[in-house]
Amino acid sequence: MVRWPAASMIPLALQMALGLQLAAAADRAEPEKPAPRPGRSAVERAALAVRLRSIYRGDPKEWPKPHVDPEIVWQEIGLLPPVQHPKSNPFSHAKAELGRMLFFDPRLSAGGKMACVSCHEPNLGWADGRSVSQPPGRSPPRNTPTIRNIAFQSSLFWDGRATSLEEQAEQALVNPSEMAADRDQVVRRLAGSPTYRKQFGEAFPDRRIEFVSVIQAIACFERTIVSGRSRFDEFLRGDSSSLTDAEILGLDLFRREARCMNCHHGPAFSDGRFHDLGLSFYGRSNEDVGRRDVTGVIEDTGRFRTPTLRDVTSTTPLMHTGMFQLPGVLNMYNAGMVTLKRQPYQRNDPRFPVKSPHLKPLGLNRQDLDDLAAFLGSLEEPKHRVLPPQLPDIGDESGDESGKAAPDNSMPVTATQ
Repeated sequence: MVRWPAASMIPLALQMALGLQLAAAADRAEPEKPAPRPGRSAVERAALAVRLRSIYRGDPKEWPKPHVDPEIVWQEIGLLPPVQHPKSNPFSHAKAELGRMLFFDPRLSAGGKMACVSCHEPNLGWADGRSVSQPPGRSPPRNTPTIRNIAFQSSLFWDGRATSLEEQAEQALVNPSEMAADRDQVVRRLAGSPTYRKQFGEAFPDRRIEFVSVIQAIACFERTIVSGRSRFDEFLRGDSSSLTDAEILGLDLFRREARCMNCHHGPAFSDGRFHDLGLSFYGRSNEDVGRRDVTGVIEDTGRFRTPTLRDVTSTTPLMHTGMFQLPGVLNMYNAGMVTLKRQPYQRNDPRFPVKSPHLKPLGLNRQDLDDLAAFLGSLEEPKHRVLPPQLPDIGDESGDESGKAAPDNSMPVTATQ
């Protein structure tokens, strides 16, 4: 896939010319949609499952090659590697525990009612279960992505505007449409708490309480939110009975006929890149041009970061629009996703988005789609309730202490993702 330099390095005239070339590509005829392929009998499915189970319980290096386009540099799906903490923010148990406390504390926000956990609830797959977040005055809102396994992503938010967890945490804290935190006020409040002073001293020895320390502690904690206990992981560790026949069939479909690994590959089931799925609503009142707002590059119109598929059944509704449940998403991919059609006034619009060429009609039958859904269900993490920590008393700006309750996570929240 072509990767353009930053928009500031490309003359506007050249951007417009490139955009017109992309526009021409968008007008090409869509591939003819194949008829659903024939289904298999119960006997045929059972025999195929036996054969595939034998293949996939072997060395992944010997698995069948995935069906991906020639330019895709893919990585095999598999077990997650150990998290690598950056040298600029090394891991410590004291720092992660401090970050956990701050993650749950709404008193970091300007109004004292919103915490990080308000939008990333552990019992909702570290998302919020809503179709979209509800930031006041922002259009369009986006679905809140999970932060589970966010340690393995190099671009954060749907549009990739943050390139590190530290940037992501800081943007969420200070964004007026999110927590609207005042850096100095946060430091004064935390410094007014003996408990927080002690925790900061253990996490950051010989350093005063600083806003950068708040950011680093939250990011350190977020890097510990990692999956790896799904039934798919157990299968890879040698328990060949942990996947059902339908899930084995779905695994093979995922890697091959369904073409999922064009974008959802590697241990995190995401290439971390940006693709246009035809869901930008370009030219409408709810238009969202995605990555282009960050880079300014015409080619990025309508592109959004590939989400992880780990624990996907716990983080519905799906897509950046939050409009779909899993069966609907699979139906759309089977159809080749959405293709925007130019209106007459858009005929010469160089910014008109172009759907990813990796999306093609698949011709899968209902049985195939059910098997795919079954496999994706095997990526779900075991359920266990995560209780919020007991928050310490905290001082106001004058140094007086006042105990406040932990956040009510059922309240309306705001977020921009």
